[in-house]
Amino acid sequence: MSFQDQINEYISILDCSAKELADASGLSASVLSRYRAGTRSPEKGTEQFERLIHGISALAKEKEHTELTEEIVRTALTRSLEGQVFPYEQFQKNLDTLLSALPVNIVDLARSLNFDSSYISRIRKGQRKPADPERFAAGVAKFIAAHITEPECVIVSKLIECEKKELDKENIFVERLTNWLVSGQAVRKDIVLPFLTKIDEFDLNDFIRSIHFDKLKVPTMPFRLPTSKNYYGIKEMCNATLDFFKATVLSKSTLPIIANDDTPLAEKASDSEFMKKFIFAVALSLKKGLYIKMIHNINRPFDEMMMGLEGWIPMYMTGQISPYYLKGIHNKVFGHFLFSSGAAALSGECIADYPQNGKMYLTNNKTELAYYRQRAEDLLSKASPLMDIYRIESKGRFFDFLRKDLETPGNRRSILSSLPVYTLSDALLVHILNHNDIEETYKDKIQRFVAEQRCLFKELLNRAYITDEIPVIDEAEFAKYPMYLSLSELFYEGNVVYTYEEYLEHMELTKAFSREHETYTLKQNSRYPFRNIQIHINEGNWVTISKSKAPAIHFVIHNPQLRTALENMILPVYGEEPEANAAE
Repeated sequence: MSFQDQINEYISILDCSAKELADASGLSASVLSRYRAGTRSPEKGTEQFERLIHGISALAKEKEHTELTEEIVRTALTRSLEGQVFPYEQFQKNLDTLLSALPVNIVDLARSLNFDSSYISRIRKGQRKPADPERFAAGVAKFIAAHITEPECVIVSKLIECEKKELDKENIFVERLTNWLVSGQAVRKDIVLPFLTKIDEFDLNDFIRSIHFDKLKVPTMPFRLPTSKNYYGIKEMCNATLDFFKATVLSKSTLPIIANDDTPLAEKASDSEFMKKFIFAVALSLKKGLYIKMIHNINRPFDEMMMGLEGWIPMYMTGQISPYYLKGIHNKVFGHFLFSSGAAALSGECIADYPQNGKMYLTNNKTELAYYRQRAEDLLSKASPLMDIYRIESKGRFFDFLRKDLETPGNRRSILSSLPVYTLSDALLVHILNHNDIEETYKDKIQRFVAEQRCLFKELLNRAYITDEIPVIDEAEFAKYPMYLSLSELFYEGNVVYTYEEYLEHMELTKAFSREHETYTLKQNSRYPFRNIQIHINEGNWVTISKSKAPAIHFVIHNPQLRTALENMILPVYGEEPEANAAE
């Protein structure tokens, strides 16, 4: 927006006359008239420039347009003078992140901004651009400031990277959040890296050996649980959780466990001895063949939520756990706990911030079991999948998902630890398979899989843009950490390794593929932080994290907050990168 248009826009927003603005700014009517006509403009930082800013913000305060602070007005006028292009793309991403992270009622937000809710949805998807983005952002910030709760304020402070106490005053909250939305400042990138690193480094076989999972014997001696028992305080509540698993594992029931816990995490997690016993108890349940449907508490600071998810990764890898979450923020005072199996039910409660005064109730009474089971199933019916987890046992469902993914509109971006198989030539593939001594049966399956991928992605490139970020590895690093052929989507349970020469040849084929397809972009990262996972992003729909090293497993992320954080993640680069597009 030009400087003259920006001034006229402010006069329209404030519903004031040019004379009112001139008087408020201490400028002559003729000077302001020239500003409005575009025949003159002030120098940035001059007395006239500052007077104009002060006049606009003073009138805004008088007319209760509190979103138009001096800082917001200064940013807009400076940008208009410098002819800067507004960073719409980053604004759209930041807006989508904010509205995904908070339980904002979009209809109410749209009404407060005098927009249609569908228009806001299109802005979030990058399909529309607000004519006055600063004003739009300020309106969003003002609405959220008026409806913010304490837990949500913590989320905002994490997003915009400031202390929560700095947001206590509404005017400061509005100013900080508006600046974050319009400044082009990137969303926090580091917060999901520990989660991804845990998946990348985790080895299911090593974990099984470390806890002797393959040698675990499910005991059959009955656990003599009284019909009901109460537990008080942190220590007893930890014991109650373990007693629940004892009763469940030692029973004959194979009914799935439904679990929900929104009590404070830190107190229980800080007890390392309890956590070891808890993991062992869950492992015994899985060894018995029980399925667990876990409703995670995501109504807490994002980094704490990620810490909680990290702890469950080893269990996720077994394929016997389905994670869920409840949308929105449902309470801010009470903490609840409900575990239900075919043999026992454990119900607990506490006041937030006072878990030491909480209580749990464990029962195996048939009438109470039926009551708590129905309650758990009712709660589960209200939950949404946090992510879908696919192992070889569910490969049919995963192939159905892949077909759906290819049919779903949206640009794709992948962050890969190996090179894409659809850029591989038949001759090089045969060479790789031969020196890995792959059996003829599997060799044929792999060749058909690669041919199918090549056809599918060439077809996809006709209607979508695809960007692949790939690792650039020197020979010394490759000798320490060789690259594996990406076959996780085939659920091939072996590891097919490249030689360094094969890797270089495949790299050249991928660059050539990029040159041949205008809708395919190749990015190189010389310090790629992961070695064993592939991240596939269908923008605005879902993110898939695939473990490329056997045994194959795929996490399809649905939760908007986690999905958006992954979409906006920029990987750390420890050193200089090659050019962004290797094809150029």
